[in-house]
Amino acid sequence: MPSRKQIETFTKIVYKYANFRIIFLYFFMSQQKLLISTLKQALKQQGLTYAQVASQIHISEASVKRMFSSGRFTLERIEAICALMEMQLLDLMRLMERAQHSTSQLSWEQEEELIGDIRLLLLIALIRNHWSLPQILHDYAIPEHDCIQLLAQLDRLRLIELQPGNRIRLLVAPDFQWIPNGPIVRFYEERVKAEFFDASFSGQHSHRQFLSGELSAGSAALLIKKMRLLEQEFAELLKADLSLPPEQRINIGLVLAQRPWQFHAFDHLRREQES
Repeated sequence: MPSRKQIETFTKIVYKYANFRIIFLYFFMSQQKLLISTLKQALKQQGLTYAQVASQIHISEASVKRMFSSGRFTLERIEAICALMEMQLLDLMRLMERAQHSTSQLSWEQEEELIGDIRLLLLIALIRNHWSLPQILHDYAIPEHDCIQLLAQLDRLRLIELQPGNRIRLLVAPDFQWIPNGPIVRFYEERVKAEFFDASFSGQHSHRQFLSGELSAGSAALLIKKMRLLEQEFAELLKADLSLPPEQRINIGLVLAQRPWQFHAFDHLRREQES
């Protein structure tokens, strides 16, 4: 993968000679895994399906799936997919470069380091919502010197890049995930979940509805698919509202959950099944 300096140099060449397609082929067609993952992530963020891609490039949905699994793309089809997302090849190149230098998961030790200082968790949460250092210092009682040291820790963890002038560049990948059952998830289970549900959910911007019923396997799968679409919509709304100043945004917690379940208080009433 070319360095950022190389990318900037070749971008200038693109604008001067309008020959970006050749540059794209030369530098990026060899990066098939990165290309495919970037395309998939970009499509997911826009809520676009393989069926829509198939319609755009005039092939079957099955052929689209084979194309993504094999990595056999023509440049024309990549351009067509970019057009579907209202992007150009240059935009895709920038997404690939950003993904190359972003963090998708921490180690167990790194997560433990994060929960070792609650201020680190606060800072990464704020930075993911595009808070600047002056905004953080204005709203939170963290001395500037301490805050910069904490930002340096996040820089070392590759969650941010602390730039000259204490500007902050987020390095968290769009598909970033905490370790399943790792330190952060356990912290959530022990402290965050109980606090979140300890409320009436009757205030403004609040809603809670618990539903339970017997569904077919197909219906249960469909609900999960709909929840994932809602996750995407939530991410899109977050992205759209990032341009607003923090004072015009509300920190919203949203929980989506589903599993086979029956209230254990009913267990003693169930007849034993004959083997």
